Amino acid sequence: MAAIFIQFAPPPLRTILFQGMKDALKPGGLILLEGYRPEQLAYKTGGPPHAGNLYTAEMLRDAFRNMTILHLAEYDAEITEGTGHNGMSALIDLVVQK
Repeated sequence: MAAIFIQFAPPPLRTILFQGMKDALKPGGLILLEGYRPEQLAYKTGGPPHAGNLYTAEMLRDAFRNMTILHLAEYDAEITEGTGHNGMSALIDLVVQK
C-alpha cells in the first residue's frame, strides 16, 4: 500500500486513516509513505500550511509502533511535481511491514 503526500488529513483523521491502512494489510504486507516534514513550511514549495498535518519521525514511529520499520528517512530534496509542488522540499519516507 502506498500513501504519497496525504497530508490533507488533520491529526484526528490521520489517526483513522493510518489505522485503516494497517487493518487493510495482510501479514507481511507493506506500507510505503512519503510526505512533508514541518520544515516544509519554510520552503513554501507545496503541502498544507499547517504544521500539525506534517510528519515527524517520532510521530510516524509512534503511529506504526506495532509494525516493523524497514526504512525511515528524513531529508531535503528538490522535487518537480507540478506548479503546486516544485522546489526544495523537506521530506520523510517510511516503509513498514505488518
